Amino acid sequence: MRPEFPTSAKPALLTLRLGLLATFVLTLALAQPPRSPTLGDGPWVFEAAGEVEVRVSIVARGLEHPWALAFLPGGDMLVTETPGRLRLIRDGELVADPVAALPPVSNAPLAGLLDLTLHPGFEANGLVYFTYSKPGEDGVSNTLARGRWNGERLVEIEDVFVADSYGEDRGGASRLAFESGGIVYMTIGGAGVVGDERAQDPGTHIGKTLRLTDEGGVPPDNPFVDRPDHAPEVFTLGHRNQIGLAIHPDTGALFASEQGPQGGDELNVLLPGRNYGWPIVTYGRNYDGTPASEQPWRADFEAPYLFWVPSVAVTGMAFYTGDAFPDWRGNLLVGGLVESRIAPSGQVQRIVMNENGEIAREPLLRQLRQRIRAVYEGPDGFVYVLTDEDDGAVLRLEPN
Repeated sequence: MRPEFPTSAKPALLTLRLGLLATFVLTLALAQPPRSPTLGDGPWVFEAAGEVEVRVSIVARGLEHPWALAFLPGGDMLVTETPGRLRLIRDGELVADPVAALPPVSNAPLAGLLDLTLHPGFEANGLVYFTYSKPGEDGVSNTLARGRWNGERLVEIEDVFVADSYGEDRGGASRLAFESGGIVYMTIGGAGVVGDERAQDPGTHIGKTLRLTDEGGVPPDNPFVDRPDHAPEVFTLGHRNQIGLAIHPDTGALFASEQGPQGGDELNVLLPGRNYGWPIVTYGRNYDGTPASEQPWRADFEAPYLFWVPSVAVTGMAFYTGDAFPDWRGNLLVGGLVESRIAPSGQVQRIVMNENGEIAREPLLRQLRQRIRAVYEGPDGFVYVLTDEDDGAVLRLEPN
């Protein structure tokens, strides 16, 4: 027999039921993968701070989750697609067929074809470097590879360095940055699983920044080169998932953006041999809302240069040095996939800094409601952005 309630209690019961239903629906919505609306045809004009009008147009679209972009001499662009294809944009058009037979990539979570950059001596040697998730019997390994660009295709492809395997079928982010002398920095992410302490183990590459020669060897001045039980390639340790890497154009300092868990995204200045604390300290929370660490910072770890709470799921970034946007010169432009886990809310954040640190932030491109994977300054001084979507695009930002 169904229980009877006094008439006066029925409105309260209805309110309770509606409240529970709303909570259930909201929980389901938050559990779903982020979805973005279809990107229109553009162009769009947005107003930024300082009465700056930004015109946003589509350079190319139809890319499947693009990860990285490199500008070739003469105006062509190479773009990596996460599923494992290298694409060419020529004369403003996306060439239909991939331009290289790349090694197979893992399709595990967080895995795929990742970063892409040109060797500092590209005009003489034609070398293009890229990172990918290499499948193997023991699991996935982040791998640095290179090939030679012959003007039409990438050829003579070879692995240069294979990092330690994750030991299972999952991947992690990887970004590249070259010093002018040919030293290459490579981030190894994927240390974000609860209970995974490998980011603190100096003997493994997981959760580290590596410092390598362009042949994949160990520079003799690396911080741990003579330390027993330390991987000699390690430059910094204690990282969760570093998604962006950029060298400051004036100081030469190496900056990295790092995704935290729920909250706690970081921007770090990477210094040789330093420990950045993950997973022992973080400003983030676990995905059930509980604190991810007992305290957010300790004196024996390097503190973030700045952090995001709520997080924006930080991604690739670039320092702006061009003339097209004079007010942005010296600023750091950082991509973001989603703010506070509420989709669609991708954006680019313009971070104003001086010698003392951060002094202002401005969100850009929120109106497009797209996941932003990476940001670049082009040879023309304009800003280029990759959208991380099924129908991904290369966008160009220029003054209106």
